[in-house]
Amino acid sequence: MTTEVAEKLYYRIGEVESITGIPAYVLRYWESEFKLLRPKKNPAGQRLYRPRDLELVQRIKTLLYEERLTLEGAKKRLIGESRRSEQLELGMKEATYAETLRRIRDRLGVLRSRLGP
Repeated sequence: MTTEVAEKLYYRIGEVESITGIPAYVLRYWESEFKLLRPKKNPAGQRLYRPRDLELVQRIKTLLYEERLTLEGAKKRLIGESRRSEQLELGMKEATYAETLRRIRDRLGVLRSRLGP
């Protein structure tokens, strides 16, 4: 993805269209088909795509146009990828929490020994 994409917090559908080469009507259709693609809407009802949404649009485009998957195949692949990344994040969080708890336990042990029996 270009640096231009990473610089903004939100993109309107026309900008996403020019960045990805996917027509706006296709983007709107993909929103109805892919539950993971849910851009925010401003009070006027205009879609606001985050960089994460742009990455997802690019991934969907790759799955459909380059890997030649059907909509159902692309949905299944995205759901599988989403679950794997969630499990990885959860595993990393658990390791971080375990390390934090270990350090707290060690510090409490030191404090307990200083206070005496």
